[in-house]
Amino acid sequence: MAKREVDIVVISDVHLGTYGCHAKELLKYLKSVKPKILILNGDIIDIWQFSKSYWPETHMKVVRRILKFVTDGIPVYYLTGNHDEMLRKFADFNMGSFQLMNKVVLNIDGKKAWIFHGDVFDVTMQHSKWLAKLGAVGYDTLILINSFTNWLLTAMGRQKMSFSQKVKARFKEAVKFINQFEQTAADLAVDKNYQFVICGHIHHAEIRQIESTEKTGTVTYLNSGDWVESLTALEYNKKTWTIFKYDPADFNTDADEDDKTDIEDLDAKMDVSLLLARFKQEQD
Repeated sequence: MAKREVDIVVISDVHLGTYGCHAKELLKYLKSVKPKILILNGDIIDIWQFSKSYWPETHMKVVRRILKFVTDGIPVYYLTGNHDEMLRKFADFNMGSFQLMNKVVLNIDGKKAWIFHGDVFDVTMQHSKWLAKLGAVGYDTLILINSFTNWLLTAMGRQKMSFSQKVKARFKEAVKFINQFEQTAADLAVDKNYQFVICGHIHHAEIRQIESTEKTGTVTYLNSGDWVESLTALEYNKKTWTIFKYDPADFNTDADEDDKTDIEDLDAKMDVSLLLARFKQEQD
């Protein structure tokens, strides 16, 4: 498959290290594009639920693919989220084309884009973090059960279903939370005179114009969705934003076919020893 050239790719909420992560599908997607800028908008590695007993090879290959972009000189912005909040102590760290930040403002064709994960708008995160972490474990368990159920449905020739998406659609409070999240992001972006505001966190891909509550202006709100259920990304190309939705039919070839990245010595190119040394200095 020929690589698609894309100006900007934004992905978030990958949750590497959890059972719900669709690393194989993400790997195929990352191998299919050649971005000029890659933005990882939080919750890429799920440090909350990270376990040495569960780190499949495909999860490591996603990390190596991202490192491949770095070694190729493609700017990669890793913006921290709540599930990888441990990295926030290293914010503003950079090495070559890789930058670790909490948020970033980019000038995109003369328009300012404010990009951050969005967990700052989550009341549960601010006041009951233990409840949020408990919910994350429950969510991952639900996804695991859902995966088994879908395996059975596929075996019976029936259509797959998403438990959590059905729950979100059925409960008004979930819909209300998403709407409030989007409106809050839009209000702040309008106040700051940004033309784009780009978030993750709520696992709900979206592109739409939102007017501020005070009706002082509008902003284009975007959300990259996730790689747990919706399998979506944001792409910017030829001055237009679109939502990429993964479709297995578009990726008939094996993700590992004719790929040399997995055996390439990326460590030698990146000087990982220098990377670790700088992390240790920041921690001291």
